[in-house]
Amino acid sequence: MIRTLLVDDDALTIELHRTYLERIDGFVVGGECTGARAALSAVLAQPTDQPFDLVLLDLTMPDGSGIDVLRALRARGAAVDVIAITGVRDAESVRQMAALGVHQYLVKPFPFAVFQERLTAYRSHREQARATDGEATQSEIDALLGRATGTVSIPKGLSDATLQKVIAALRAGGAISASEAAERLGMSRVSVRRYLEHLADTGVAIRGARYGARGRPETEYGWNRRAGGRG
Repeated sequence: MIRTLLVDDDALTIELHRTYLERIDGFVVGGECTGARAALSAVLAQPTDQPFDLVLLDLTMPDGSGIDVLRALRARGAAVDVIAITGVRDAESVRQMAALGVHQYLVKPFPFAVFQERLTAYRSHREQARATDGEATQSEIDALLGRATGTVSIPKGLSDATLQKVIAALRAGGAISASEAAERLGMSRVSVRRYLEHLADTGVAIRGARYGARGRPETEYGWNRRAGGRG
């Protein structure tokens, strides 16, 4: 479980984020803070056997900014992941948070669907990073750096979290058809085929023809290892 600290100076916002987080598998609320100093203390004083994995961090609080909190955490060597959740939109704040290693920057207000997509994408990258050992592919390096997929852009209508699942199915070994991938992932064939075609168009996957005993050949997709494992 990803132990998460919620930080926002508005109690209703914290309640909303708690409700959102409880609806997503793999996350648990480990603490709540309504101020910058309290957030800093909560992370630095966390027990070694139950550390916070993630902080959902507001930027504007009465006793300090989220930028100050993250800067202090990094100065003290805290490697906790941070997702900024704020109404602040100015480019300089975004640049400062990015330089301090924020994983994502989510602008309020937003519906649950957006929150779910971002947190699910974070969970997928975290799982990939934790599973990486030895020489890393580009997508694994992106995950280790806490970044979203860098080499495969995601067109409108496709989900990064689902894309990562399809990539994992491809990497599991052997060529698969859209029907086989759909059965494996519990998705519709049409939906899976969109992701597979996108990966093939961007060079991450390789298309091939599978000839059966009779009928038209079926398209199969394989992991393109020569492309450097992009994904």
